[in-house]
Amino acid sequence: MKKIRFLDTSFRDGFQSVIGARVVSQDFLPALEAAVEAGWKHLEVGGGARFQSPFFYCGENAFEMMDTFRKTVGDEVELQTLARGVNVVGLSSQSSDIIDLHAKMFKKHGMTTIRNFDALNDIRNISFSGECIHKAGLQHQTTITMMGLPPNMETEAHSPKFYTGILEKILESGMHFDSLCFKDASGTCPPAVIKETVRRAREILDAAGKKDCPIEMHTHDTADMSVQCYMAAIEGGAEIIDLAMRPMSGGTAQPDILTMWHAFKGTEYTLDLDPEKIMKVEDVFIQCMSKYMIPPEAQTTNPLITLCPLPGGALTANTQMMRDNNCLDKFPEVVAAMREVVEKGGFGTSVTPVSQFYFQQAFANVMQGKWKKITPGYGKMVLGYFGKTPAAPDPEIVKLAAEQLKLEPTTEDPRALNDKDPNKGIAHAKKVLEENGLPVTDENIFIISTCDETSNPKGLKFLKGERPMGVRYADAAPAKKEAAPASGPVTVNVNGTAYQVNATAGAKDTATVTVNGKSYNVTFGAAAPAAAAPAAASGEGTPVTVPLPGTVVRISVSVGQAVKAGDEILVIEAMKMEQPITAPADGTVKSIEVSAGDSLQPGQTVAKI
Repeated sequence: MKKIRFLDTSFRDGFQSVIGARVVSQDFLPALEAAVEAGWKHLEVGGGARFQSPFFYCGENAFEMMDTFRKTVGDEVELQTLARGVNVVGLSSQSSDIIDLHAKMFKKHGMTTIRNFDALNDIRNISFSGECIHKAGLQHQTTITMMGLPPNMETEAHSPKFYTGILEKILESGMHFDSLCFKDASGTCPPAVIKETVRRAREILDAAGKKDCPIEMHTHDTADMSVQCYMAAIEGGAEIIDLAMRPMSGGTAQPDILTMWHAFKGTEYTLDLDPEKIMKVEDVFIQCMSKYMIPPEAQTTNPLITLCPLPGGALTANTQMMRDNNCLDKFPEVVAAMREVVEKGGFGTSVTPVSQFYFQQAFANVMQGKWKKITPGYGKMVLGYFGKTPAAPDPEIVKLAAEQLKLEPTTEDPRALNDKDPNKGIAHAKKVLEENGLPVTDENIFIISTCDETSNPKGLKFLKGERPMGVRYADAAPAKKEAAPASGPVTVNVNGTAYQVNATAGAKDTATVTVNGKSYNVTFGAAAPAAAAPAAASGEGTPVTVPLPGTVVRISVSVGQAVKAGDEILVIEAMKMEQPITAPADGTVKSIEVSAGDSLQPGQTVAKI
């Protein structure tokens, strides 16, 4: 029997694909301990969205999370993380010094392997990062991203010839790598294409003197093809596959370990695991995750994904955001709109960050009118700022992007562009830390660089003590408890945002808490008063409305301020994208109808001019 190795993705891609990566580490440690005790040797534990999400939503430091993983599993287990090439663990690309720092920090905090990919399969975006990973003493898994194309789309990309051509370029570059992964984040690549690609790749590696280089296959069950795809990859020569445990398996995530063990029965392959042990570990994991809200779309398969490739890791993250913004009813329209967005965007693989660019543009096309608004990420992609797309983007879309974003198309290496940007790199991050009186450590430099990609600096806020909890629990209404003396860590709500703070000594039902240097009196054990309805603006005025749902990030003007048509009134965040709301006419700001942190609905009036 041929023993097939597996990477357990439950604690990284499983979390991301099923519940948007929003999981508090302490909640799943019993399952991690059980997995190691049962013989698990290879775990994916961080990177990707599981680097940013702990800071943004879970109130914890991702580096401390990695330290906890290593301490829990011991020294013998291989711990793997995910990197997005020149983007490392964020949505925007980084300068050379931050890319190098990424490898050093992940080595320092106990990781052994980094899977390194680029959604555009642009070798420039993974070659330097790959060398940094190698020099840091980590195992480098170079990666080729895959997806299936909807019918009637003519392109030479995403075929066995295309994928193996990328492998040949990787070999020609002289890049160091210890293993090769084919990554299909949407689960849409047909099994026949996978088998032929892996077969040819094995031949190419063997001919290049890399017979000992293992090939790993990664897919999702979103389109209900994952087991068949894994069997095709193994028959083609793959030695490792990615699997997960219930409830973070199947649907938008990887197929279940037990399911794959069963699929191997009667074949020449085996996972070399006791199924009874698998079931026991899954039982522990199910109990650990029972407190979390698991969206129904995460546990079902969706054949429409084969026509509009949307990766599992992005599907549930985006449906959850749409659910939060009360526009989930638009999801089918957005998925349908992705088809055209992929085609006109140059056929970059639908995997982070490109999948997010696709979804944001499709969302804008549905909510604001087709191609009326070119979103920043999608626009910069078609203009070349993230690298070369597999096929040339539509010229009309490139023209629109250049006009709206006021940027010229480029063919320059993204890393070289970032090295010239004064707002990127170690020196810039040090300046931010010093200006805010924060410790200048390598970890903090990396957090500032990779978690402050917009004008809403979430990494900086975390380091300053602002740690809003965005974890979605199954029971949104916690059980009532007797009021206790207010001391120690508590969660309080200030202006619509939840914070974890330490309450100072006070009476039984009240305490004083400090958030961002301001003191607030907090009452415990009593129902919060009903929120007052926003006061209606008095008098005449031109309403300023929002075209799509979102959350107010900042208000840019004040009442009485003179503005001109097109001036920024406020900024909302929707689908990880900031959208400025501008004045429709010249005039004076008569009223501001919302506050920072408010959730908005399409058509809602936010100000009057």
